[in-house]
Amino acid sequence: MTIIAAADGSALGNPGPAGWGWYVDDTCWAAGGWPHGTNNMGELTAVLDLLQQTAHLPDDLLVYCDSTYVINSITKWMPGWKRRGWKKGDGKPVLNVEIMKALDEAMAGRRVRFVWVKGHAGHELNEHADRLATTAAACWKEGTPPDPGPGFAGARVRHPDARAGQVLDEPDLFSEL
Repeated sequence: MTIIAAADGSALGNPGPAGWGWYVDDTCWAAGGWPHGTNNMGELTAVLDLLQQTAHLPDDLLVYCDSTYVINSITKWMPGWKRRGWKKGDGKPVLNVEIMKALDEAMAGRRVRFVWVKGHAGHELNEHADRLATTAAACWKEGTPPDPGPGFAGARVRHPDARAGQVLDEPDLFSEL
């Protein structure tokens, strides 16, 4: 079986209040964010949360994403960054390196396919994920955490947006935020 989802991120001001969200259907989705972050952090964390929440399942994963940065980071650039000690080709450090390292770990042994979709173009799953991310960022702008959503039962996550009943394995993963 294949789990089909969309993941998206948002930042108001970029940087500013930031949110992320992924969506499978009305009964299976998640959202989170921070009082201060970037759009890329949101985009990456949406995929990271989805990977971590589905890690205990045997299913393949198909992820619709409107961020070529996220797709290329995971599918093209990451092997080179790792070989160079998490440095880019120009020798500069990889941005969002802690999230990238967590994504690298979460992808290990997984069967995941990413498909780019144009944002704000009517793709049903992407529109839902975008609304979740934008709403989460707006909540943080108002100073309140967003509704985290139901997620996947039995999930373990390793980022600061752990939901009730889930285990937060590495609380310092995003300590630089």
